[in-house]
Amino acid sequence: MANPSSIRLLVAEDVPQVSQHVRNLLSVQEQVKLLEVLNDGSKVVEAAKQLRPDVVMVDLLLQGKVKGPQLIEKLRDSGLDIPVVVLTVPQHPLARDPARGIDAVLTLPFSGFELVNTLSHVLADRQAGSSGACRVISVFSPKGGVGKTTIAFNLAVALGQMGVATALIDGSLQYGDLRSLLKVPSDVPSILDLPTDRVQESDLRDVMWRDPAGIDILLAPPRVEMAEMVTARDVEKTISLLRRLYEAIVIDTPTTLSEVTLALLDGSDIVLSIVTYDSTTIHNTIAVAEVFSSIGYAPEKMHYLLNRSDSSGGIGREELARSLGRRPDFEVVSDGRLVVQANNEGMPFVVTSPDAAVSKDIQRAAQTIMGRTAGAPVRH
Repeated sequence: MANPSSIRLLVAEDVPQVSQHVRNLLSVQEQVKLLEVLNDGSKVVEAAKQLRPDVVMVDLLLQGKVKGPQLIEKLRDSGLDIPVVVLTVPQHPLARDPARGIDAVLTLPFSGFELVNTLSHVLADRQAGSSGACRVISVFSPKGGVGKTTIAFNLAVALGQMGVATALIDGSLQYGDLRSLLKVPSDVPSILDLPTDRVQESDLRDVMWRDPAGIDILLAPPRVEMAEMVTARDVEKTISLLRRLYEAIVIDTPTTLSEVTLALLDGSDIVLSIVTYDSTTIHNTIAVAEVFSSIGYAPEKMHYLLNRSDSSGGIGREELARSLGRRPDFEVVSDGRLVVQANNEGMPFVVTSPDAAVSKDIQRAAQTIMGRTAGAPVRH
């Protein structure tokens, strides 16, 4: 990770109150040096060439001759190769999209910890290069019963088998699907045991459940009513810190699009949407895809995995592709007896039956997602 004391920051912000907020947050720490705050977007690229900041922060709603989105494009096309953190407000949600020059997103209001942690993260990613950056994969479906949790668990274990240091987050906060699947005792710590004001690496190590399959799991609360105690801000901070400790993070998300679910998806590099040959699942998937497009998710962020691909139920592959507007990126065959038995034992089938066709399909998906077949684990 980058040395926090070396972070030189240039800010493009034309709202005095926001500028002052950033100055106040940075005035009480020594990890970031604020080079300048510019309220004119037309001057930012030239200033960046002269000042050579480590990170540029841009207000999405920046006004003037060069507005926020235009400035982000200019910085991306300038050849300066400086990571950009975009400020926004809840009314204008934005997804991280490095291809568009958006390396991270901060939503107002934010704390000093969130600001410094975000700057540290984007700089570390840029210095490590794309091969060393953590990949966050949210496994999602707008309908239950499609095998989402089973796929998330086995995908995470498959990544671990490749030598990738992997964390699995039980994002189904209300019902704790992974806690149930793995038969974890109710007194094992959960995301609720992380302090809400400041999350540190040592805090995470104390609450992560080490699964016998070799991956670390951040569990959901043990009781249904506890889910509402976890906020979107808690989720954002946790993902940001986990990125520093692992090569891959797999998130088992709930089926509902709540504020917390959107925080999980926003913080992900890939949304792996699970579909089956089921008309309701396909309908819901199309409806949610329109929502994702409207809030700015890039097409390359969305991936589709066709589960039970050998059980068409009368729906053809071409019909499915036409409905989705593309062919699924991955296919996983069905193996009801093997999968149910493994789930009942709380074990991943990629471990109990690594040579089965369903395991091979998951392994291929893991390899494709990471862009390699093996790797060295990260020390943590």
